[in-house]
Amino acid sequence: MAKSRNYQTDLLESLKDPVEAAEYLNAALEDGEPEVFLLALRDVVDSYGGMAKLATSTSLNRENLYRMLSTKGNPEFFSLSTILSAVGIRLAVEPKTAALSKTKSGVSKLNEIFPKASKQ
Repeated sequence: MAKSRNYQTDLLESLKDPVEAAEYLNAALEDGEPEVFLLALRDVVDSYGGMAKLATSTSLNRENLYRMLSTKGNPEFFSLSTILSAVGIRLAVEPKTAALSKTKSGVSKLNEIFPKASKQ
């Protein structure tokens, strides 16, 4: 009889793929609870090599990383962006609806709304 595999081991192995990791984090965001997202991000960090490796590659303090990625964590935007970048993921904003306008990109729409800002 074959041994069963540990779920966490399989999860961390799959999260080494940035596409899988991004989908995992997006699913955690859909939950709507910040704690769920932070724990999911911690799983992604563990798949990357752990807090010590992340601290070295980002120049963020390891103890602060543990605090930020706890269920009571509240990372600043810069820290969150730095962590995501280190694990091969970028922060993006998408519309809530699945149907995106095929005639206008977000950039062209912003140029319409803020014409002076786009020309500077």
